[in-house]
Amino acid sequence: MESITGAYEPKETESKIYEKWEKSGYFNPDNLSVEKNTKNYVVYMPLPNVTGTLHMGHALNNTIQDIVIRYHRMNGYRTLWLPGTDHAGIATQFVVEKELKKQGISRFELGREKFIEKVWEWKNKYGNTIIGQLKKLGVSCDWSRIRFTMDEAYAKDVQNAFLHYYERGLLYRGKRVVNWCPRCGTSLSELELEYKDEKSKLWYIKYDLKNQISNLKYITVATTRPETMLGDTAVAVNPKDERYKNLIGKTLMLPIVHREIPIIADDAIDMEFGTGAVKVTPAHDMVDFEIGERHTLEVIQVINERGKMNENAGVYNEMKAEEAREKIVEKLKEEGLLEKEEEYDHRVAICYRCGHVIEPIPSLQWFLKMSMKDTSGKDSLAKNALDAVKSGKVKIIPNNFEKKYFDWLENIRDWTISRQIWWGHQIPVYFCKNKLESISKSQFPMPTGRQVISNEDKERYVVSLEKPKMCPFCKNCEMEQSLDVLDTWFSSALWPFAGLSESDLRNYYPGTTLITARDILNLWVARMIYSGIEFKKELPFTNVFINGTILTKDGKRMSKSLGTGIDPLKYIDQYGADATRFGIMWQATGQDIRWDETAIIAGKKFANKLWNAARFVLTNTSPNNISIHQPNPHISASTEADKKILSALEEMKKSVEKDIEEFEFSRPLHTAYDFFWHEFCDVYLETSKEQLSVKDENLSENTKTILLHVLLSSLKIFHPFIPFVTEEIYSHIPLENKKEYLMIEVW
Repeated sequence: MESITGAYEPKETESKIYEKWEKSGYFNPDNLSVEKNTKNYVVYMPLPNVTGTLHMGHALNNTIQDIVIRYHRMNGYRTLWLPGTDHAGIATQFVVEKELKKQGISRFELGREKFIEKVWEWKNKYGNTIIGQLKKLGVSCDWSRIRFTMDEAYAKDVQNAFLHYYERGLLYRGKRVVNWCPRCGTSLSELELEYKDEKSKLWYIKYDLKNQISNLKYITVATTRPETMLGDTAVAVNPKDERYKNLIGKTLMLPIVHREIPIIADDAIDMEFGTGAVKVTPAHDMVDFEIGERHTLEVIQVINERGKMNENAGVYNEMKAEEAREKIVEKLKEEGLLEKEEEYDHRVAICYRCGHVIEPIPSLQWFLKMSMKDTSGKDSLAKNALDAVKSGKVKIIPNNFEKKYFDWLENIRDWTISRQIWWGHQIPVYFCKNKLESISKSQFPMPTGRQVISNEDKERYVVSLEKPKMCPFCKNCEMEQSLDVLDTWFSSALWPFAGLSESDLRNYYPGTTLITARDILNLWVARMIYSGIEFKKELPFTNVFINGTILTKDGKRMSKSLGTGIDPLKYIDQYGADATRFGIMWQATGQDIRWDETAIIAGKKFANKLWNAARFVLTNTSPNNISIHQPNPHISASTEADKKILSALEEMKKSVEKDIEEFEFSRPLHTAYDFFWHEFCDVYLETSKEQLSVKDENLSENTKTILLHVLLSSLKIFHPFIPFVTEEIYSHIPLENKKEYLMIEVW
């Protein structure tokens, strides 16, 4: 037995231990000594972006995953924690463009091919930074299986998924209003938007009636966006609104433009907003677009993809939207058409990557049908995801998150899956060069094998995994692949199976548990669930645990840009990974965690307490080997103190097991801490000194056995939480049939 001397030094120990763990191969479930019929326990890592570096959210999320994996590994499961990184289309392109800008180069000067080469260079240099940082945290995932969402095999699965959906009639191409980021130059789904509070105004504008009715010459419309009124094609009221019942079907004159527009009735109108009469601009609002479809209104676009007014805006052409707003308000005042303006606080949608204000505009995009029956009569993707949770086959923990999940799926819109960026999975669609393309009236072309040709004369494209050797339309052009790429979330939705090799699919799919943050419950979790059902006919996992959010001490969201973010690597360097993990989990008692650094200092103190207690036990019990087999037949209580500590140990162990199984992680740490510090160190260690000093050899030997038993049991229980110090102490304990590492000990 090697003796434990001096204080515990995490810097000297942690990197050495992690290197040993990796070399052992025990992170790989294929190397674990388990029975043939042993159950799997598979956890899917939420894919960090290749642009990412470790932040407190990652530290919390990955510590919880590691606790779950280490606990089940010690309980004899065949455990696979699958790691990977996401190509993060918009985020990565944004970062690389910023780097190029420093050199005075734009991506357009480089061209698509050269720009993508630059992205790969950047990825190869910086893209795995977070992996090294996760290793410092002590995570025990199987690095031999790490996947990147742009790997060749993964990309093949993504292309196959697109073709599959197209053959099933779930993909269509159409011009609809989408959320457009003028800065990134691409469409976004509603789940990729963030919102900021903005102080603005509500303008009340007079819309003159074409023909005066009694004494009524106009109706007043309230809007936060006067610049879009140039594209109005109706004014809508709620059919239940008594104020406007006699006006439905009448005609108004659109201010400034002097175009005739109808007054229509639609249930979507909120009678409490403004005056209850709402301008309808189908080209620049999602709800207005849907109203326009119901009432067959004209779609007039007045703002372009650069966020500027277009030729339909007349004299305001080429002005920025904000500038046009000011000019239009001035014009309305001049013509006496502005009734009043009020201060108004509202939430503005911004791009989740660059922070630019979103502009809803009509755009030709690919959409995945979500909410209606598909052409084969099967349930929709959304319904499959909904039923999985409603039936209890997938359990969301805590269950209060089910409402958010249900609300989104029950009110879901078709998913815009195409993006107008260069970095990502290029859509497997090829167009004829020699004929103009337009929008097909038939949204669901019939399949003709694995290469699907559009069946409309106006639609001239082929959906194919490989470039067609001959154009089926003009017979002589070299077909051009679509420049659009797929939404990053389209590819990450396939992670539970696209991240596995063919043999691993047979052995490790479906998985067991997903641990993730609440902000991607719908962005990612719901999409993985219906993708698993669609492509593998099985749910990808049965448990979804939503971990909490770490806030600043005063309850605000952490933000690097605002200077309120905290770097967990700073704590790891200063106090060690164990102390950092301890501090995080100690505070993780609920969904919102107000950060307190003193918990990490407490973690450092506890690691030292554990070390010093182990040193006392090993110094006073050498060379007393104990059997590793549980329950230990040599353990019996000779004194009341013995009975009390053994009983407390069993009670603590059962409590910890129950909590971990129920996805409670702070409570078991508190329970184990209280037992070890107070009942074992404060009480039993002191009592053991007396029992070891008496001349009764049987009592002395039994006390040594109990000391070693409680220490070993405590190390096992603490190991998932603080793996480094427990592993180091374990290496010094003399055991019969000792395992190579505590990591693979029997719980």
